Amino acid sequence: MGFSDTLKELLDQGLAVSKELAAKAGEKAQDWSAKGLEASRDFASKAGAKIQKMGEKGVLMLEIKQLEGQAKKLIALLGAEAYSLFEQNTFSADNPEIKKILDQITAIKEILERKETELKNVGAN
Repeated sequence: MGFSDTLKELLDQGLAVSKELAAKAGEKAQDWSAKGLEASRDFASKAGAKIQKMGEKGVLMLEIKQLEGQAKKLIALLGAEAYSLFEQNTFSADNPEIKKILDQITAIKEILERKETELKNVGAN
């Protein structure tokens, strides 16, 4: 299991524990008076929303890091392929291998931009 998988698993576990704690807090709140119960519900709702937002941010940040890692690997592959073609004096952006790698880098860049926008939107809400 890679570092990113371990990190994602830890984030998922943290989110599950947080949800469990919020549920237990809700059960105890039922014993309070009507005014206390209403105040507790309001607090639990706000806390739950914050926990959810933190979980979403964590997942998006992890996905962004994974995509950045993929992009770095592709750039290294592109460099190796370009070096090989330079040695053969056949380097061209029209080369199928070069084009394939450039297309993959472009696709990852677009996904990264979407994920970064999602992360900003989660933080803005």
